[in-house]
Amino acid sequence: MSDSSRRDTGQAAEGWALTHLEEHGLRLLTRNWRCRLGELDLVMLDDDTVVFVEVRYRRHSAWGGAEASVDARKRARLSAAAQVFLQQQQRWARHPCRFDVVAIGPAERRSSPQLNWIRGAFDA
Repeated sequence: MSDSSRRDTGQAAEGWALTHLEEHGLRLLTRNWRCRLGELDLVMLDDDTVVFVEVRYRRHSAWGGAEASVDARKRARLSAAAQVFLQQQQRWARHPCRFDVVAIGPAERRSSPQLNWIRGAFDA
């Protein structure tokens, strides 16, 4: 898969996740927020909780699928990037926070992909 194709698929997966989360009452604060320590796919607000959402897409479930791809190294990078976000965005620094994962797998005879929203997937 080419880089541009991979990027397009990643953007589509983030779009599916964003739509799903907004349908469940979350509000988007920012998308694809970057710092030198990493990237936050979606930063959302769930009532007064700041939610850092990692979106993972896999075309197949080999090697544990999308959920398993958020390993300890990835969690540490997300946590570090979230800390920088909160330092730079003081408005949100006193709010409770959590890390969610939206794992998206291939559609199984459906028109839309299979989406698994894992609230509180890990602690910082």
